[in-house]
Amino acid sequence: MDILGLSTSPSSGGAYALILSEQDGNRRLPIIIGTFEAQAIALELEHIKPPRPMTHDLLRNVIQSFDSFVKYIHINSLKDGTFFARVIYEFQGEEIEQDARPSDAIALSIRFKAPIYVSPDVLNEAGIVSEDENTGATSATAQTSAKKPAGPSAVSSPKAGLTQDDQRKQLEKKLQLAIKNEDYEKAAQLRDEIAKLDN
Repeated sequence: MDILGLSTSPSSGGAYALILSEQDGNRRLPIIIGTFEAQAIALELEHIKPPRPMTHDLLRNVIQSFDSFVKYIHINSLKDGTFFARVIYEFQGEEIEQDARPSDAIALSIRFKAPIYVSPDVLNEAGIVSEDENTGATSATAQTSAKKPAGPSAVSSPKAGLTQDDQRKQLEKKLQLAIKNEDYEKAAQLRDEIAKLDN
């Protein structure tokens, strides 16, 4: 996966959507992360060096001080709307796995220039198919764009009296519109609404 960008809206309460994009496909994976983690990712992507090491810089320095390095990170699970990840690093010729939040794992992967992998099951469940032909990010760039406030009607509840199929079709139309408008926070909410309906 490539990092396509970061997006936020004034209604998100300080949270950001980190957008991952398939290198050889047309799916995108939005992951909601906190402001601190978004800043840690954006600073490294923009090659901005703070005067003192930030938390993820410290982690990188500690890992390197033990003559180790991060080989790759793997977003391997999605439970109750929460993503889980593993950091795989090498120490004395052995591969070691460490449980981590995806935001922290990705912040580390950027600092080690390590690849990001997502399990097919996670991508099938939470990925959003994009109709944009230019989905593959050729380089990791942070694009922080302020969206219009989503407001309370951003994800409207299905109307009473509609069949489940009709409700799903309405949500899918709204999902495609959100993707077209690159409003990934709303798209993630709609994706979750569809998943709830399917369950």
